[in-house]
Amino acid sequence: MNTPRIAILGSGAQGAGVGADMVRAGLDVTFIEQWPAHVEAMRRNGIEVRMPEQTVTTEVEVMHLCEVATLRESFDMVFLVMKAYDSRWATQLIAPYLTPGGVVVGLQNGMSVDDIASVVGPERTIGAVIEMASNMFEPGIITRQNSPATAWFAVGGLDDASAEHAADVQAVLSSAGTVEVSDDIRSSKWMKLIANAGELVPSAILDLPLNSAAEIPEVREFMISCGRETARATVASGSRLVPVFGLRDDEVTEPDRYAEELLEQVLTRFSFHDTLTTVLQDWRKGRHAEYAEVNGHVVDVLAAHGQDAPANRRTVELARRIERGELEPGIQNLGLMVAEASSSAR
Repeated sequence: MNTPRIAILGSGAQGAGVGADMVRAGLDVTFIEQWPAHVEAMRRNGIEVRMPEQTVTTEVEVMHLCEVATLRESFDMVFLVMKAYDSRWATQLIAPYLTPGGVVVGLQNGMSVDDIASVVGPERTIGAVIEMASNMFEPGIITRQNSPATAWFAVGGLDDASAEHAADVQAVLSSAGTVEVSDDIRSSKWMKLIANAGELVPSAILDLPLNSAAEIPEVREFMISCGRETARATVASGSRLVPVFGLRDDEVTEPDRYAEELLEQVLTRFSFHDTLTTVLQDWRKGRHAEYAEVNGHVVDVLAAHGQDAPANRRTVELARRIERGELEPGIQNLGLMVAEASSSAR
């Protein structure tokens, strides 16, 4: 295809970093963001991305979310990098500004592809898996722990019509990291959910960096339990275990073992000693987190198939209590968390 017009809808830590890579690759990118101070900082100073190897500042075209209604042009690709719970309304917002053959790429955690497809149709929906760690606490400044040399993505269509766009999306996204095309993107997204279920919320409940939490034996076992339940939900839902994060087909094992393997891949290849999960970043900013779309989804799927998910259910309960103000994130929650792991193991 000709050079596509691209929008990054949700230009926070992940979206801004990925989009800046695209701009430096010579692509036509418009950034759309809902945090006013961040928008103004990007307009004044560009996006500063701090990576392990270097710091790069990129001038960008950026607009406030409320300015979308003033658009007079259309986009060939929209990378949706909003929270999973924002997927439906955000897709509805941008749908009028898609070209006739344009697609929405759900570059998010969770199983958001169906929310996107319910608005623009499966033929215009590209699912995606993102594996990189970034954070942002200051407007205009991204700390990205996985540079393009180590970041990993997978993309794929929901049906034959959208699958035809996957190679174009791969070419664009390759400026930000290694990109594989999945012939079963729903299963690939389930694999990411296996990793996310164990890492995102449990470490945040303890107010610890991911690797620090995983160094506590009881917590690591709890994380693995969350992943194992998610692997069982994957199979129960009709999806299958597939290789992600650069693994090979012969490295895909049975559900319980594969859950442990995926967590190990995240800990050793995609996180550092100070990596904070997106959930902990949200809570430290006073924001609602995606626990219902991650651990809650596992609970719901297994319940629909007559199975329980005690570790994921406990994770949701503790996260909900934290957001209601009944608990504070911290190591004092360790007993509340691992009691469920101990009881479910008996």
